[in-house]
Amino acid sequence: MKFSRSLLLLASFFIVLTSCHKDDYFTPEPPGVDIDPDDFVMHISNPYFPLVPGTTYYYVNTSEEDGETSTEDLKVEVTHDTKVIMGVTCRVVHDVATDEDGNVIEDTFDWYAQDKRGNVWYFGEDTKAYEDGEVSTAGSWEAGVDGAEPGILMYAKPLAHRGEPYYQEFYPGVAVDQAIVLDANNTVEVPYGTFTNCLRTKEFTALEPGVAENKYYAKGVGFVLAVKVEGGNDREELVRITH
Repeated sequence: MKFSRSLLLLASFFIVLTSCHKDDYFTPEPPGVDIDPDDFVMHISNPYFPLVPGTTYYYVNTSEEDGETSTEDLKVEVTHDTKVIMGVTCRVVHDVATDEDGNVIEDTFDWYAQDKRGNVWYFGEDTKAYEDGEVSTAGSWEAGVDGAEPGILMYAKPLAHRGEPYYQEFYPGVAVDQAIVLDANNTVEVPYGTFTNCLRTKEFTALEPGVAENKYYAKGVGFVLAVKVEGGNDREELVRITH
C-alpha cells in the first residue's frame, strides 16, 4: 500500500510533535527549492566540504551496545564520474562500508553539486545494504523523481545560517535528514590529526526520533568527526586521506 505525499508529511509531523526535544528544530514542510542548472559550477570547492576527484577519505566507526564494542570501516572516494540530475552535473562519490571481517555491508553512490555562491547541494543516492544474504535499496532517492527534492549539504557561509533548520535531503518517508549549524570554534582530535576552528552541526531525522549526532568539518579537509549525542554511542573518525 502506498501513502500519498500529504499523508507521509502528516505522519512525519506527528512523529516530530510526539518525540522531539524542545531544542530539536524539526521542520515538517518540504524545502520547495527551485533549481536552475545555469546556477551551478563544475567543481566543488566549499572549504568545509571540498570534493576533489581522485581523493579518498577513510573513516572508522566505533559503536557500543550492551557493553560490546564493534567497528566498521568506511571508504569514501570522490570519483571522476558525473551524473546529470535535474539538468545539473553532479559529482559522484562512492562510499563503501565494511564490517570487522572485511565484508561489505553497504555500497552507496552519492551525488553532489555546488552552486555559484558556494553552497553544496545533495541530489540523492543509490544505496545497497547487505545483511544475511539479502540486499536492500531502502534509502535510495533521486532529486526530481517521485517528488524528491535536493537539499543543502553545506552552506557557503554556514554561520550566517546558525540555528536555522535546513533539509539535507527530502523524500518523504525515505530520506528527510535535517541539520542546524551550531558553531565554528571547535578543536577536534582524530587519528588523522588535530584540527582547530571546526564547524559543528547537529543532524537528525523525523524517521529516527530520539537520535541525533554532531558532525565536525575542518576547513580545507571536510568531514572529520561524527559523534552521536542522542540514541547511542557511535563515533566516526577520519583515519587518513589519499590523493
